[in-house]
Amino acid sequence: MATYTLPELPYDYSALAPVISPEIIELHHDKHHAAYVKGANDTLEQLAEARDKEAWGNINGLEKNLAFHLSGHILHSIYWHNMTGDGGGEPHEKDGVGELADAIAESFGSYAGFKAQLTKAAATTQGSGWGVLAYEPVSGRLVVEQIYDHQGNVGQGSVPILVFDAWEHAFYLQYKNQKVDFIEAMWQVVNWQDVAKRYATAKERAHSLLLAP
Repeated sequence: MATYTLPELPYDYSALAPVISPEIIELHHDKHHAAYVKGANDTLEQLAEARDKEAWGNINGLEKNLAFHLSGHILHSIYWHNMTGDGGGEPHEKDGVGELADAIAESFGSYAGFKAQLTKAAATTQGSGWGVLAYEPVSGRLVVEQIYDHQGNVGQGSVPILVFDAWEHAFYLQYKNQKVDFIEAMWQVVNWQDVAKRYATAKERAHSLLLAP
């Protein structure tokens, strides 16, 4: 039995239009995300075979593949829920996300400063990757990270709570080579309710992590 399965979308293909077209959502979820799920499961099988045969010649490649596909699956699973057709705007206390809004202001000085940093981080990621807002448990603050491919250049232990997919497959059919335009448009569909829930959960679980003094 497969360890990982492709989650269903929390909305239909057209729910994020016109920011993201139905065609992109369908291809992105049904083909690209599905490929990461299959890749993770296939790699687990190959690692099991390597253990059975004590054949470790390709261990480095297999571990890299597992990190790539598994992180791709996790990040995409967050990505779908981070967006809603009724989203966008700035998080406010009146909308029930005041704790998140306060944390953003404390960590980045202002919402405007945070938005500018995450936009630039996502838009300037070299090659394929992501711009991410993450909870960093050692300091208890929010940080912006650039993720290369799916798993590189992140603080170990940080928890992603808002992810912007900057891979070309996320936007090219609609935005061509204008990655910046796509990232700017993404702010119109951010689901702050989902981000706030992820922030609260990350804070609650932080005390159980084994952290260096």
